[in-house]
Amino acid sequence: MKGIKIFGVLAIASLLFSANAFAQENHNRDENGKIVHGPYETNHAGDNMFIGIGAGINGVIGPISNPKQWGHVGLAADLNFGKWFTPTIGIRLGYHGLWNNANVDFVTPQIAKGTDFGFHYLHGDFMWNISHTIAGYNELRFWNFVPYVTMGVLDVTSGRNPIAKNTKHNFEYAAGAGLLNVLRLGKRINLTIDLKALVGKAHAYSNNAGRFILYPSATLGMQVNLGKTNWDRHSTITPVVIPVPFTTEQYNALKDKVAALEKENAQLKDKVAALENELAPYRNLQNGQTYLYENGTFTAVDVKPNAPITLYFDCGSAKLSAREKAHLEYFAQNVVNGDTKLAVNGYADKQTGSAKRNQQLSEQRAKAVVDLLKAAGANEANIECAGHGADVQLFDGAQKNRVVTIEVK
Repeated sequence: MKGIKIFGVLAIASLLFSANAFAQENHNRDENGKIVHGPYETNHAGDNMFIGIGAGINGVIGPISNPKQWGHVGLAADLNFGKWFTPTIGIRLGYHGLWNNANVDFVTPQIAKGTDFGFHYLHGDFMWNISHTIAGYNELRFWNFVPYVTMGVLDVTSGRNPIAKNTKHNFEYAAGAGLLNVLRLGKRINLTIDLKALVGKAHAYSNNAGRFILYPSATLGMQVNLGKTNWDRHSTITPVVIPVPFTTEQYNALKDKVAALEKENAQLKDKVAALENELAPYRNLQNGQTYLYENGTFTAVDVKPNAPITLYFDCGSAKLSAREKAHLEYFAQNVVNGDTKLAVNGYADKQTGSAKRNQQLSEQRAKAVVDLLKAAGANEANIECAGHGADVQLFDGAQKNRVVTIEVK
């Protein structure tokens, strides 16, 4: 009797908590506070599946008129595999049972009252997520309220162990209904409270148990979600707009607007043509080329430096510093090409070194500059190169005469 009271308390608590979850539901509403429903896109076959396990208690209820024949409780276990086809409709296959106990003699399969007997139920369930149906689909909802109907094959055995020697079996079809409470703990993990009652034929077991025997059960378990766990809503469908005939006033207003736009378009075409004429002289100009503009005509001209370019070296060195290399590179980029004719002359100061050494050093300096000019695109055939040693001093002071000059011819 105590076991049956436990079932009642669990069922009432589940209903109260589920009702409270509905009352607190604040998600899945539009700006007007109305619940948003589907339609939803179809997921792949391997999505929205789950496996579940649970443990709890079984009971037996005979005729309502004779509570003394109601059973004690036994141990129950659940093992389930299921899939949701939509946010509201799903199926589940599984096993339920282990053992049970009754206060009435079972004629088949010969079980004395108060004796534990095996209880094994293989079933299929049709599930309806009433939370998603009423309050709209919400992946983050904590409590989902899922009633279901169940059908399957029930095996009541004379002992707990169904495969023990001399165990007697009684197979029959059974059906029932249940309430699965799913409490979200995370994206893939849920806590479940499963309450159900199976209906069996009383005459299959006892001659004095009424027309039917009820087998209530309550289990607490875990559920693991597999594959994709959520549902995507279909994009909003653009409503079909049925055209409404124009009035005469509307037609005339549109006609005037079209005429004004055509006039504006013609004016813009004239402006484009005028700009095309203005841009015509500039179309064939090359970037980087210098031009002389006279009487509306551009003539390409070569601009040559008026004075030689000077590059300075350190004492006793034929290698340009980074600063002087940058100077040379800028000159080459802006002046030098394959047709440019150049004169490169190297010098040394007379204050240091012998005459022979100064001659060699001036030639080495000139050659170093020529190599850099060639790398920049100059044609060696168009370059005159000479080293003058210390015979010619272009400037006052030793430091200024350690130099190479480049002149555009």
